[in-house]
Amino acid sequence: MKITDLLTIETVTLRLQANSKSSVIRELVDTLDRAGKLADKKGYEEAILAREAQSTTGIGEGIAIPHAKTNAVKTPAIAFGVSKQGLDYQALDGQPSHLFFMIAASEGANNAHLETLSRLSSMLMDTGFRVGLVNAATKEEIISLIDRKEKELFQEEAREIVADEKGMILAVTACPTGIAHTYMAADALKQKAKELGFTVKVETNGSSGVKNELTKADIDSAAGIIVAADKHVDMERFNGKKIIQVPVAQAIRKPEELLTKASKGEGTTYTSSGKASSESEEKKGRSGFYKHLMSGVSNMLPFVVGGGILIALSFMFGINASDPNDPSYHWFAEALMTIGGGNAFGLMIPVLAGFIAMSIADRPGLAAGMVGGLMASTGGAGFLGGIIAGFLAGYIIIGLKKLLSGLPASLEGIKPVLLYPLLGIFITGMIMLQVVTPLKAFNEALTAWLSGLGSGNLVFLGLLLGAMMAIDMGGPINKAAFTFGIAMIDAGNYAPHAAIMAAGMVPPLGLALATTLFKNKFNKQEREAGKTCYVMGATFITEGAIPFAAADPMRVIPSAVVGAAVAGALTMFFGIGLPAPHGGIFVIPIVTGSILLYILAILIGAFVTALMVGLLKKRTTA
Repeated sequence: MKITDLLTIETVTLRLQANSKSSVIRELVDTLDRAGKLADKKGYEEAILAREAQSTTGIGEGIAIPHAKTNAVKTPAIAFGVSKQGLDYQALDGQPSHLFFMIAASEGANNAHLETLSRLSSMLMDTGFRVGLVNAATKEEIISLIDRKEKELFQEEAREIVADEKGMILAVTACPTGIAHTYMAADALKQKAKELGFTVKVETNGSSGVKNELTKADIDSAAGIIVAADKHVDMERFNGKKIIQVPVAQAIRKPEELLTKASKGEGTTYTSSGKASSESEEKKGRSGFYKHLMSGVSNMLPFVVGGGILIALSFMFGINASDPNDPSYHWFAEALMTIGGGNAFGLMIPVLAGFIAMSIADRPGLAAGMVGGLMASTGGAGFLGGIIAGFLAGYIIIGLKKLLSGLPASLEGIKPVLLYPLLGIFITGMIMLQVVTPLKAFNEALTAWLSGLGSGNLVFLGLLLGAMMAIDMGGPINKAAFTFGIAMIDAGNYAPHAAIMAAGMVPPLGLALATTLFKNKFNKQEREAGKTCYVMGATFITEGAIPFAAADPMRVIPSAVVGAAVAGALTMFFGIGLPAPHGGIFVIPIVTGSILLYILAILIGAFVTALMVGLLKKRTTA
C-alpha cells in the first residue's frame, strides 16, 4: 500500500487557515470528515486530543503528526495541511510547525496500513523533502513529491543490509501509540549514524508489531544499546549489557549524543533482578524506585482529582452538609461526598499499591498489590502502607516467578490465572496483617506531632513543602510532597496540603506574571505561553512552568523555588487548611481560615517568582 492510497487530493489543504494548535486540529478533522473518512467526528477529535495529552506530536523540524487509532475512523486516511507562516504546536524543539499530517487509523487497521504510516515518518526526516512540501504550489505537486520520495525509500530499503560485525550499535524505539514517534526516532538514529560513520540496527515496537527485531547475536556483539521508549519493551534480553534508557523524544532530538555515548560503551548495566551492577548502581536503584512509585502515583491521580473536586463541591453546601445528622445537611452534598470521598478516594490507596506492583512485576502484580493496598487503606495504614504494600506485592510476584520457573511447561498457562494471584494475594495479605497495626500507630503519631507543632516549626514545614513542589515541577520530588499532603488530609490535618497547593500554583502564575511585567525579557512565543500559564497556575497545574524552566533552568528554577517556598510558609503562618486535594481556584472557597489571606499568600509567592525572573533574565532580542 502506498501513502497516496491514504492521502488524496481531497484530504490535502494547501494553505491552512488555522493559527493555533487547537484550530489546526479542528481544521484537519473537518477535512477528514468532509472526505467521508470518519464514522464519528467528535469521537475522533477526542482521540486526537487524548493522544496530545500524553505528549505533543509536534516532533520538531517544523513537523507535527497528530494521530489516533480508534473505531471513530471509518476508512484509514491521512489529512495534510501546510502553514507557510508556521504556528505554535508546542513542538519538542520549541519552533513553529509548518507541515501537519493527521493520521486516522481505524481500530482494526492491518499491518499494511500501519507500515505505510511508518514509512511517512521516515520520509519526513529528509530536509529537502520537507522544504519541497512547504513550497509546493498545487495539491497535485504535493502528491507527486510524496510518490517520488516513497519510491526512493523503497529502493533504499531494498539495498539496506543490516551489519552484524563486532561493534554495532543497537537501538529499540517505542511510543505509546506506535504510529509516528517510534519510526521518527528510528530514522533519526539511522540517519545520524550514517553521518557519523557508525553501524546501527534499530528495532521498532510499533502498532504493527516488532520490526527488525534484535537477535541474541546482535546483543552479544553490540558496542552499545539505546532504549528510547515510552512504553514497556522486552528488557530481559539485555541482561548483563550496558544500556542507555531515554524517552522516545530524546532519540528524535538528540540522536548524535545518544549514539556517541553508546559507541563509548556508556550506560548502566541491566540485570534481570531489576538491580544495577556498575559504578551507577546507586543511581539506577534510585531511578528504579521512583519509576515504580511514580507509576502508582500517576495512576492514582485521576481518583485524587476527580474525587477531590467532588468532595470540594460537597463542601460548598457547608463543611458538614453531607452528614444527615447535621442541621446543614443536603442530600446532594451527601451524594457528592459518597461518590468522591467514599468511592473515588476509597480506591486511591489500592490503585497506588496495585500499579506500583504492576510496574515491578507486570500484570501478575496488580491483584496482589491492590489487595495489599486495600488492607492498608481499611486498616488505617494510609499512604505509607499503600506504598509498602505495592513494593511488597511486586517483589513477592517476582520471587514467585523465579520459584515456579521450574514447573512443567504444561502448567505454564495456569500460572498467571491461578498460581500468581492465589499465592501473591495470600503472601502479601499475611504480611500486611502484621504491618498494618504498627503503620497505623505511626500515622497517628505523625498526625499528633504535626498538630502540636508551634508556629515557627509550621512555617518551616510550609517552606520545605513549598520548595519541594517547585524544584522539579511535577517530578518525583513534587509528587512526594503532594502525596504527603493527601496523606495528611486522610489523617484529618488540612494545613500541609493548603501550603502544597498554594506553592504548586506559584511557578506557572509567577512565570505568567513575569511575561506580563517584563515583556522585553521574553520572545513572542514565550509571551504567548505565559497567557496559558495563568490558566494552568490558577488550576494547580505546576507543569505549566516546565517549558520556561527547560529553556533557562539556572534562572527560572531558583525563582520558582523561592516564590513557592514563600507561599507555602505564608500559608502555614496564616493558619490555613485545605480539605480538598486538588482544584486550584475552584476549591479556595472551602479553605479553613481566611480565604483572602490564602489568596494573598499565593499572589505574594507569584510576585516573588516574577520579580526574580525579571531581575535575573537577560533582555531578549526577539
